[in-house]
Amino acid sequence: MQLKKQFGKRVQQLRFARKMTQEQLAERVGITIESISNIERGIYGPSFDTLEKLAIALRVPVQSLFAFDEPL
Repeated sequence: MQLKKQFGKRVQQLRFARKMTQEQLAERVGITIESISNIERGIYGPSFDTLEKLAIALRVPVQSLFAFDEPL
């Protein structure tokens, strides 16, 4: 599986674990719902700035966004 798809799946898992909608996450990160959807589907990867904001919004260290086999 390519990195963008693994990353997107991990973001989605973390979002589900926090009972957040794509809309809520998008609002907290300051990007569109479409952007969150594209990230979760592995269409494109986020910028470094967005990575930091995702980690803050999901309340995890940035490294956890890449810990694909780590339990939630």
